[in-house]
Amino acid sequence: MSVINTNIQALVSARHLNQSQEMLGRSLTRLSSGSKIVNPSDDAAGLAVSEKLAAQNLRVKAAGTNVQNAVSYVQTADGFMSGMTKILSRMSELAILAKDVTKNTTDVALYQQEFTALQDQLRATIGGTSGVIGGTADIATPLGAFNGISLFGSGTGLTVTIGQAVGQEMTIPPTDLQSGDMLGIMNQNSSGVYDLNITTSDAIAQITDAIQHVATERASLGASQSRLELAATTLQVESENLSSTISRIRDVDVAEESTQFAKYNILVQAGTAMLAQANQTPQSVLKLLQ
Repeated sequence: MSVINTNIQALVSARHLNQSQEMLGRSLTRLSSGSKIVNPSDDAAGLAVSEKLAAQNLRVKAAGTNVQNAVSYVQTADGFMSGMTKILSRMSELAILAKDVTKNTTDVALYQQEFTALQDQLRATIGGTSGVIGGTADIATPLGAFNGISLFGSGTGLTVTIGQAVGQEMTIPPTDLQSGDMLGIMNQNSSGVYDLNITTSDAIAQITDAIQHVATERASLGASQSRLELAATTLQVESENLSSTISRIRDVDVAEESTQFAKYNILVQAGTAMLAQANQTPQSVLKLLQ
């Protein structure tokens, strides 16, 4: 039927052209943004899943930071204890030298002076209250500390979050050097005089026991560090896999999308040409009026 007022072919061509232009615009936006989901309507379910996974990934990364900080804490404590072992070894050496029968009183006094200085260093590193380690004053800010946390006091240890979910935790046991064999090395009486001196009959035995005490605590920290490093590796792998999953949902495949862009670009050009042709169709009616 030949009509003038209603051009059905032009309307159909315009509709297809609008659809092609809309898809071309979406493809262009995806390529320019690098995101597959430009609007929530593009993939509502995928958007919801990716948001949940992104939040989980942030928690995993935060847990990884916590674990790395805990490793630094353990390594700091171990570094201090490594130094303590050297101090105790030197003290045991001095105790043996002081037993040399060829040494006079002045020589022994010089050994005692270094011996006491080493005890002072141990005491300053470990710290504690006078009620615990004796002496005339508390050592509230010991050298052995990490971010204000005392490394060698008694307590319940530190609880570290090693995963992104509730309850994924581990406890670093306390490194108590304020009691036991180490206390005998650095304990002072109410006058501030050390209970142990270089001429004490069992000085070597006490120092040997203190070395074993420190070695045992270092072994315990080493086990904790091993577990923390394993947790750090696991969290890193988990974060990588989560990032890969999120990418598959949200990131545009440039190769595939560029193909779609070329397709819709051609359709827009073809649609524009056909709409122009459809708009010429009513002109054929004029021939019937001539």
